[in-house]
Amino acid sequence: MIDLQPGKGGTILPVHAQPGARRNGITGIHAGRLKVAVTQAPEKGKANQALVRLLAELLDLKPSQFTLLSGETAQHKRFLVAGIEPAELRAKVAKHLRP
Repeated sequence: MIDLQPGKGGTILPVHAQPGARRNGITGIHAGRLKVAVTQAPEKGKANQALVRLLAELLDLKPSQFTLLSGETAQHKRFLVAGIEPAELRAKVAKHLRP
């Protein structure tokens, strides 16, 4: 289960990023974090931008709703997803996880 926390004006989403992957997508859960793969290499924030675009697209949200709180250069990241409650975000994520 993903450790979603309420944040100021939204929900804090912990992510385990996999830059430089073969394809983009949510690949599962790792240690309470949403595991997300992006093909973009981790250069000058490009992987973080790709991660935000992918999450926004898959979760039917706007990229502007995502703010990186921590982990700019690390695999473990924390995003504030504005305007959404933890239960609603959990339901959107669950649609992309394999049973």
